[in-house]
Amino acid sequence: MKILYICTHNRCRSILSEAITNHKAAGGIEARSAGSQPAGEVHPLSLRYLAEAGIPTADLRSQSWDEFEDFAPDVVITVCDSAAGEACPVWFGKSLKVHWGLEDPSKLSGSEAEIADAFRHTIQLISDRVDALLTVAAMDKTQWAEALAALGARS
Repeated sequence: MKILYICTHNRCRSILSEAITNHKAAGGIEARSAGSQPAGEVHPLSLRYLAEAGIPTADLRSQSWDEFEDFAPDVVITVCDSAAGEACPVWFGKSLKVHWGLEDPSKLSGSEAEIADAFRHTIQLISDRVDALLTVAAMDKTQWAEALAALGARS
């Protein structure tokens, strides 16, 4: 299964999702992330809390979805409310679409402990959802649409 995570700026939630998926899937799922208006840099706290969780960060970068014309994802997952309303480019073709609607921990203001808790919570939430995706990826491809629909897929 190939997944493309999309968020407007591709600097936090989509990056967290890409890193967690590739770490947990160990090749069972190939994940990438992109943005419609990429920030050009990964949020430093995304890198910090991924590393704290033991998740590799070396190859992560903020990039445009224009760079993925040849990727041909099976599933496109939008992870922020603003991305959910954007039209996916034509080259996504028949990709299944899912929306997760994750809060952005990088936009939180508060104490260092509160911000750390927000990042850890988001990482755990994504991790739990990736576990569900791993179950779907193990199914026959003809069953993916129905299984993803049970997880909140939309076409």
